[in-house]
Amino acid sequence: MYEDKELQEYRDLLKPPDHFEEGFDWKTIVGSIFIGFLMMPGSMYLQLVIGTGIGPAARWVTIILFTEMAKRSFTELKQQEIFILFFMAGASLASPFQGLLWNQYLVQSDAARMLGLTEFIPRWVAPQPESESLVERTFFHRDWLIPILLLMGTQFIQRVDHFGLGYALYRITSDVEKLPFPMAPVGALGVMALAESTEEKQKSWKWRVFSIGGVIGLLFGALYVLLPAVSGLFLSEPIRLIPIPWVELTRHTEEVLPAVAAGIQLDLGLIFIGMVLPFWAVIGGFIGLVITVVANPFLFHHGILKRWHQGMGTVDTVFANNFDFYMSFGIGLGLAIACVGIYHVLRSFTDTGTAERGSFKDLFRPPPGRGDFNFWISIGIYVFSTLSYVGLCVWLVPNFPWIFFLGYGFVYTPVVSYITARMEGIAGQFVSLPLVREASFIAGAKFFGYHGIEIWYAPIPIHNYGEATVNFRQVELTGTSIRGVIKAEIVVFPVVLVASLLFSQFIWRLAPIPSGSYPYAQEMWHLQALNTLLMQTSTLEGNSLFFQALKASYVMAGLGLGVIAYLILTVLGLPVMLIYGVVRGLGQTTPHGLILEVVGALLGRFFFLKRYGAMWRQYAPVLLAGFACGMGLTGMFAMGFTLILKSLSRLAY
Repeated sequence: MYEDKELQEYRDLLKPPDHFEEGFDWKTIVGSIFIGFLMMPGSMYLQLVIGTGIGPAARWVTIILFTEMAKRSFTELKQQEIFILFFMAGASLASPFQGLLWNQYLVQSDAARMLGLTEFIPRWVAPQPESESLVERTFFHRDWLIPILLLMGTQFIQRVDHFGLGYALYRITSDVEKLPFPMAPVGALGVMALAESTEEKQKSWKWRVFSIGGVIGLLFGALYVLLPAVSGLFLSEPIRLIPIPWVELTRHTEEVLPAVAAGIQLDLGLIFIGMVLPFWAVIGGFIGLVITVVANPFLFHHGILKRWHQGMGTVDTVFANNFDFYMSFGIGLGLAIACVGIYHVLRSFTDTGTAERGSFKDLFRPPPGRGDFNFWISIGIYVFSTLSYVGLCVWLVPNFPWIFFLGYGFVYTPVVSYITARMEGIAGQFVSLPLVREASFIAGAKFFGYHGIEIWYAPIPIHNYGEATVNFRQVELTGTSIRGVIKAEIVVFPVVLVASLLFSQFIWRLAPIPSGSYPYAQEMWHLQALNTLLMQTSTLEGNSLFFQALKASYVMAGLGLGVIAYLILTVLGLPVMLIYGVVRGLGQTTPHGLILEVVGALLGRFFFLKRYGAMWRQYAPVLLAGFACGMGLTGMFAMGFTLILKSLSRLAY
């Protein structure tokens, strides 16, 4: 991987074109409106009902729809237009106001009351529980004015920030260091495949495979999403032929497997995901799950998992085990993965010394026609956005030492972003250092006298811009001008804000969130709130629950196990993706979905791969996209049906 010849081979997978076009026109503007006002509500609804949104399906649906419209208009979409549609579809699905739906729950949650944190949650996050806006379930109330304005301000800074340090690192790692970015051609080739001519599309396997997945998604979605949603409008209890989010088995296995969260999630999409994910990553996750199932009874009988008791379900079991052991152990595993990533980056500095490199002058001489702007402008954007975050944090949390905010933005962020940019450029891997943010908050409380939890909700300037370099490389490989991407961002921003606010309001007015109408949120949000708020107790006075849960010996055990496992895999020549999967399985997340993922991975590798050969690698992602599209369309139909009937029932009275 680190030899010069191999670096060049990766970079030569797809050569940047000589001609660039913006790809931004009226078609892309209509596409952003289509995504924001038709796809976004369905994705938000599915996220609350089954825990997954539409995801990549929205991009496929948008491109297919506009391709068919172009064909009937005796024209065709250019490759650059397709990429801009692809980009805008992904940007439009991010619903910022969905975070306010979480905040309204958090301030009213049993977890906040149980931990005594309700009164500490600041009003610029969400109104207090006695607010009329929470009773009436509406964002159109003066109590929500400051949280909404703050959200809009931070969203604006984030949009501008896309073209700051991330773009600067792209210019350094791609134009100067000439790193290969092995994953960028994969994404770019996927987009370019959609740009086939109309005649080729009629003969292409992509549409047949996509249609098969779409039909499966429609049929399964009708049972999994549509039937419960529609029956719940007419009956006192919705009809659920398939339990959402999972079949609970913990209370049936507690005698044999104490302290083990048992169950299975019957979401057919997990099988398709297992077919697409790297095989050894899925198998590693299963190995981690088996280790957890074997280890938990042992840990329970030796008094380590002491908070678990019989009668607990999945959510309570996972939280109790996290508190006693897995939170600390997981921190150690995360540190091990971070150490492995940093080791690869340091090794790359010595192993690529003779590779073809550019010079510092290339920062100021970009390829003609690519739409680049001055390198120092990107640095100026980074400085402006970081200072804006620092100013907001000083205003919102005046008692926290401001020097930390400057350290986050101008020391930690550029260092970890450059490490990640090089790791993405060399091996296509993301690097993350766990709990840096949390550890700094605790240090501020312990050594500088800060007490409170406002700091946990402030827009801290801790970011990792390394991943953005891959996106800019994909823009280049598809022949799209960066100026087109900038115009797309300008158009997407107001569409996303307006659509997100309107549909968050509609969904909240339909029923309380969480409630029986949104089973995934009802089942999982309590666990998420407990884990989130447990961490926040670390900056309050007294012996917080977080410090009771954090144990250095377990952290070191996780770190040691992770490093040793990596060394063993390296010596034996086994896939390194295996360790990432094992870490995922050992992380004590809800294990119920891993079972069907393993089924999908085994089917893909030992049945479909043998039957269809190497082409199966291309079939699987398209099949998954089709299934997600079918599920997404079902979710949109269910939400539309619910909105209409709920609106009619309100009008009747």
